[in-house]
Amino acid sequence: MIYQIADIKKAVRVCLDQNLSNDALFAEGDEETLNLDTLIESKVLEGVRQVHLAAPYWLLEQGHNFGDGETDNEVAISWGEGAMRNTGFVYLPSDFMRLVVFEMSDWERAVYTPIEVGSTEYAKQRSRVRGVRGTAQRPVCAIGVRPAGRVLEFYSCKSEEATVSRAVYLPYPTIDENGGVDICERCYEAAVYTIAALTMNSSGESDRAATLTSMAQGMMV
Repeated sequence: MIYQIADIKKAVRVCLDQNLSNDALFAEGDEETLNLDTLIESKVLEGVRQVHLAAPYWLLEQGHNFGDGETDNEVAISWGEGAMRNTGFVYLPSDFMRLVVFEMSDWERAVYTPIEVGSTEYAKQRSRVRGVRGTAQRPVCAIGVRPAGRVLEFYSCKSEEATVSRAVYLPYPTIDENGGVDICERCYEAAVYTIAALTMNSSGESDRAATLTSMAQGMMV
């Protein structure tokens, strides 16, 4: 959902108990208000990024699909060869930040959390023994790097006839040309409190920042 920067700043001020009943305090041109607004705005993207990375997948919105950019929904798959048959990878968008869900058409369940490259579990996926790798019943994904960019590797399918049925991600947050930021609706309150915490931390109020951070974390359950 798109939230306007002006509304986010107002919500953060309320969170900080700065939005007092005296409207004159926040009149246009008031130096204290302008300084606070500038500081809050500088923390918006970082706050949203932190929350979107930390939130459990069920709080995240659907809607950012990744594919090859040439067709509406089709995702270009690069398949493995030889002993790595039925495994493969798809290229990720340049603004990819976090996986929401990935599923192949012949899998019995989707993957929401990729494993770490370099982990023991990842080493198993590169084994030449098929039974060691992920399967259609217990699939595994990992975020890797290829010469052309980052990829999502998947292990494994029943055959190369499989297609991508779901491929959804969260991009790095940005401010659009209309002054809006895309924030998952169920993460918005946590984002406001995280932005407030970052603002307090930059103001030297670390204790208050810690309290706000703890409150934000409690909202992501």
